[in-house]
Amino acid sequence: MVKNYEVDFGGRTLKIETGKMARQTGGSVTVRYGDTVVLVTACRAPQPKEGLDFLPLTVNYVEMRYAAGKIPGGFFKREGRPGEKEVLCSRLIDRPLRPLFAEGYAHETQVIATVMSADTEHDPELCALVGASMALRISDIPFTKPIAAVRVGRIDGNLICNPTLEQQKESDIDLLVAGATDGILMVEGGADFLSEDVMIDALGFAQESMKPVLAIQEQMRTDSGKTAIEVVLPEVDTVLEARVKEITEERLACALKIATKMERYAKLDEIKADLKAELAEEFEGRGSDVSAAFGRLKYTTMREAILSTGVRVDGRDSRQVRDITCEVGLLPRTHGSALFTRGETQAIVVTTLGTSDDEQKIDALSGWDYKKFMLHYNFPPFSVGEVRFMRSPGRREIGHGALAERAVVKSMPGEEEEFPYTVRVVSDILESNGSSSMASICGASLSLMDAGVPVKCHVAGIAMGLIKEGERYSVLSDILGDEDHLGDMDFKVAGSAEGISALQMDIKISGVSAELMREALYQAKEGRIHILGKMEEAITAPRTEMSEYAPKIITIYVKTEKIKDVIGPGGKNIKGIVQETGVKIDIDDTGKVNIASCDEESAQKAIKMVQALTQEAEVGKLYMGTVRKIMDFGAFVEIFPGTDGLVHISQLAEERVENVTDILKEGDEVIVKCLEIDRAGKIRLSRKEALGETMPS
Repeated sequence: MVKNYEVDFGGRTLKIETGKMARQTGGSVTVRYGDTVVLVTACRAPQPKEGLDFLPLTVNYVEMRYAAGKIPGGFFKREGRPGEKEVLCSRLIDRPLRPLFAEGYAHETQVIATVMSADTEHDPELCALVGASMALRISDIPFTKPIAAVRVGRIDGNLICNPTLEQQKESDIDLLVAGATDGILMVEGGADFLSEDVMIDALGFAQESMKPVLAIQEQMRTDSGKTAIEVVLPEVDTVLEARVKEITEERLACALKIATKMERYAKLDEIKADLKAELAEEFEGRGSDVSAAFGRLKYTTMREAILSTGVRVDGRDSRQVRDITCEVGLLPRTHGSALFTRGETQAIVVTTLGTSDDEQKIDALSGWDYKKFMLHYNFPPFSVGEVRFMRSPGRREIGHGALAERAVVKSMPGEEEEFPYTVRVVSDILESNGSSSMASICGASLSLMDAGVPVKCHVAGIAMGLIKEGERYSVLSDILGDEDHLGDMDFKVAGSAEGISALQMDIKISGVSAELMREALYQAKEGRIHILGKMEEAITAPRTEMSEYAPKIITIYVKTEKIKDVIGPGGKNIKGIVQETGVKIDIDDTGKVNIASCDEESAQKAIKMVQALTQEAEVGKLYMGTVRKIMDFGAFVEIFPGTDGLVHISQLAEERVENVTDILKEGDEVIVKCLEIDRAGKIRLSRKEALGETMPS
């Protein structure tokens, strides 16, 4: 049966329809916001997978080109592999959904959000995230409670719920917040270096704004008439758990105090191997159960140690940041480089400067876009001492790169006239033990300054964690990999000394309160200021000179009517300049000409050639011209490429001239003086007036 629902969402109507499309799915909804329409489906496998210790959930966000009335480019003319935005949106949907499935649920589950219509005002990723919760709630999949999502903007100090795409361009905040009735589950976004208080207000505004969407889902759940399947948890073998604790508790507690990651992991592996050997006969054939019990004991032991003693795995207290070293200028032939090391996490970050030819062209549903700043993150297997295939970037790498890019781009120079370069930053993680994306932000800021990019300020990032058991909790600064894996929150905060530029938060529990968020943000600020101080010791401001190997871009301007003269027929002139000088030339329809070259002499030569093509005659000025055409009444003399004037026969000499050819012939070089330029632009020249005068050097 088709059912329709409507709810006021940010002053506009959100329309939801069920029972009409994709009726063989477990749950299916069509979400419409303005003229943006997204179909979201949820399906599960009939039987659970045995032996899984994770939730087998897959989320796919798909943008169909037809949604914006477009035909895909390329040879095959159909949608191909997911683009970067689709990957990032898939992650956005996945992250708040994952903690809300019933414990022990092991059926393979897939959520697919398909953008079927896209206007230029309403962002489809918001509809996709809301629709994912709705599709799961009306299915028999054990999704424990509804979530909603809201995008928050701010213009002139006023917070806005779900700003349009145009409003987002004017906003100094862009936050996508997902949450349930009892707290926030996920935050993703950035700001123009705004204070912690402003961000806390924005998060509170988001929680209030999503209430109508949460309420409508309860009605949808009731109307669906479906009951979630029961998840039967395996009975805990108390005898096995007790034996594992008896044998390993003391050794495990000691191992979890080993500060060095690889030594700690080796000791834990040794303890587990000894445990399995000792229990092999007593619990024959149950090696996987022994391993699982050991994992649970490790989880509770580490968490309890932090909550009881305040001392973390590597010996730090909850607020302490690991030791930091920063180096710049390591790589001699790159344009800018930095090595950022924080504890056992290390990133080498390299900046490369390019021209407009290097911009990234993006075919988005909202239209073509161009990126002049790119930050790419790589996580090779050796960074964690592993051996695995080297593949193209996965969702994690793309997501971490996007977060770092969002944080750092706020510090980039805004006007192209100030810095006309395309900039690519690459962060290669060399060691990893937590917060590698935040190390990429710090390293990127250092690398950009080393390259001479006139950034506004340093930007640093820090990852915050949480251990919470009942009313007891501890907020952790600069978390390790173990604290991320065994903890309850991964909250990444980046910014300058002035304020926040990027946020990303994921929660493994049912939500966090506003008070806890406030505490985490202010503790993150304390850590961020400390890290910025360490970065300042390495480099305090952008270098005044760029690398000799970086292209130098010189900007000149020509009159718009002269653009055609620079380009020439079929691009002949501009190609000739490039071929002769080796420079790169970019000219736009405003007459701005960017000339890029690593060689100053070549750039200056190209500038002179452009100026020669675009210069204009001046009355009273002498020119060395070339006779191009002889007529009975005079000669046409080219005074510079593409511009000629007439020397009338009466202006050839002091004495009377009977025939022009008595004085000049085609190809002669002759000094002439500009006498007049009429309204039509015709130039009158004189050889007679130039006689006896000397050309200026």
